[in-house]
Amino acid sequence: MKTLKFKRFFVTALIVIIAYLLQCTVFQSLQLAGIKPNLLIIVTAAFGFMRGSREGMLVGFACGILTDIQFGSIIGLYALIYLAAGYVNGLFERLYFDEDIKLPILLITVSEFLYGVIIYFLMFLLRSDFNFLFYLNEIIVPELIYTIGITLILYPLILLINHKLEAEEKRSASKFV
Repeated sequence: MKTLKFKRFFVTALIVIIAYLLQCTVFQSLQLAGIKPNLLIIVTAAFGFMRGSREGMLVGFACGILTDIQFGSIIGLYALIYLAAGYVNGLFERLYFDEDIKLPILLITVSEFLYGVIIYFLMFLLRSDFNFLFYLNEIIVPELIYTIGITLILYPLILLINHKLEAEEKRSASKFV
């Protein structure tokens, strides 16, 4: 059983690191009008509603710390934002069904929108930059659309990996019963 927990931890860490590296390298050069998708919010939200609040918070914290190290001027700000996103998405675990893609798309959309609004308030509004409509039209909405497009590709991969891990955990659990 411990090997399965370690395997799940290892696979989850690998997904987070791959998403982070893709966001920092490949999608850096695939920017559209200076906008790139937020792969880490996709991973955080997906693990939240697939595995629950606890795992969503852990994945969110890991994603946030990586973002803080790379881009943040204040260590812990992004970690707190992603942690909260993972927790809130984890609250929808009971409503989540694998075959229905509407809820994951909706939750990732709301998470990305709130992420953009929170970043605006914490990074720009506090510096007396009151042009929210410009920020909304030029950054939040285009990033939201780009992230939704990438979600349609990335989410099924995360779902497939989660199914394989859960099937292996069920097989292992049935051996002991």
